[in-house]
Amino acid sequence: MPDPDHSLPSSPVPDALRLRIDRAALGDNWRLLNDLSGAATAGAAVKADAYGVGAEVAVQALRDAGTQQFFVAHWREVPSLLQHVPASAIAVLHGPANSTQAEFARTIGARPVINSLHQARLWHAAGGGACALMIDTGMNRLGLEPALVTDPAITALKPGLVLSHLASADEDVAQTPAQLALFRAASAEFPDARRSLANSAGIALGSDYAFDLTRPGLALYGGTPRAELAGRIRQVAFPQVEVLQIRRLSAGDKVGYNATYAAPHALTAATVALGYADGFLRSRGPGGALSCNGLALPIIGRVSMDMVVVDCSAADDLREGDWLDVPFDLPQVSAASGLTQYELLTTLGRRFTRC
Repeated sequence: MPDPDHSLPSSPVPDALRLRIDRAALGDNWRLLNDLSGAATAGAAVKADAYGVGAEVAVQALRDAGTQQFFVAHWREVPSLLQHVPASAIAVLHGPANSTQAEFARTIGARPVINSLHQARLWHAAGGGACALMIDTGMNRLGLEPALVTDPAITALKPGLVLSHLASADEDVAQTPAQLALFRAASAEFPDARRSLANSAGIALGSDYAFDLTRPGLALYGGTPRAELAGRIRQVAFPQVEVLQIRRLSAGDKVGYNATYAAPHALTAATVALGYADGFLRSRGPGGALSCNGLALPIIGRVSMDMVVVDCSAADDLREGDWLDVPFDLPQVSAASGLTQYELLTTLGRRFTRC
């Protein structure tokens, strides 16, 4: 038990993981995507803690860049945004699953995205009000079937925004223009509503997909979903990790779980405070490396929950307590690890101090 005569520190003790967020890059990415949206305006998907970057930092940077519409998935994501943007600027994609959520939306003024007749009826029962409508155009995941757009429960909503979601915009496949045609037909039932279809990849497809509002997510945070955006999106997140211990290994010494690595010769190894609990999954181990002042330090042995070991023989001046860079150019790391750019971002752990 803590000594009652001594108060605990007012701020958390600094941890051995930090994630530097480049706010300027985040703002530049939004401005680029907004420009590429043409006559449409770009909003911002900030669900999943702004794709792992940290909603507290990201929402402020995006707001300051000019973003006026923010999208989250869950109702529990709304309160932290209210410190920075008005409730009317927040849309909740999952919609009201029950009367409690509908009442919460009414109380705070956030916009529910209605996805079904059931949700429409819940919203009417709660008193209704400003809302958006999601139409499923072929993803068969969440959203109203196009055949139901003329149902009285739906037409009575008078949604201010009608949207759908592209399933395969990062590929050149027939599904994408088919979704576009379905969306045009279904959304025509709501002539007074704004329309939104394009995600990050959809923005790169051109003006046909932009409508009134685009909803970039991945590309805001440094991801490149299509070749048209390559070289134009700036890296936003820069993870770093502290060296916990440095030791000398002899030839034949084993490293890590199941002894999958044996030192081929004498070398210097550094153990760092990073593991799969922090989103650094085991698939990033084989052939992977961390970096010291631009010098690659190969990962040796298996990635464990809280630690990774690297061969730091080439970094003569590396000391315990120093910091290493974790490569996080999303397209490059995705290609090397087999993880999607979305997974790399959204699995960033809570132990990173975001700064």
